[in-house]
Amino acid sequence: MFRIASYPFFTALGVVIGGAIIGSLPGLVLDGRPLRAAYDLARGLKLWAMVVAIGGTFPTIRALESSILGGELLVLGKQLLLIAGAFLGANTGYWLITTLAGSAQ
Repeated sequence: MFRIASYPFFTALGVVIGGAIIGSLPGLVLDGRPLRAAYDLARGLKLWAMVVAIGGTFPTIRALESSILGGELLVLGKQLLLIAGAFLGANTGYWLITTLAGSAQ
């Protein structure tokens, strides 16, 4: 159960943290406010991190549709765990960045 949700969790976490840190480097060079840039990037990357972590939206929506209409509760549960893991990972990454960049607001 945790194995299913751990890959999307850490993928979304890595996308948010890595994107915010690497993306804030121009803020260091150009205007001297990398923490503010990291905060803004982390906020914008949350949704994209979830999409990346679940492997795109269309296969997940198709799997949800077929499991609901076909009565396959195991597939439905797996897809919901994938989505929950991605959601938690993206929000954890956002929380970490906002905690580190808290003084930049």
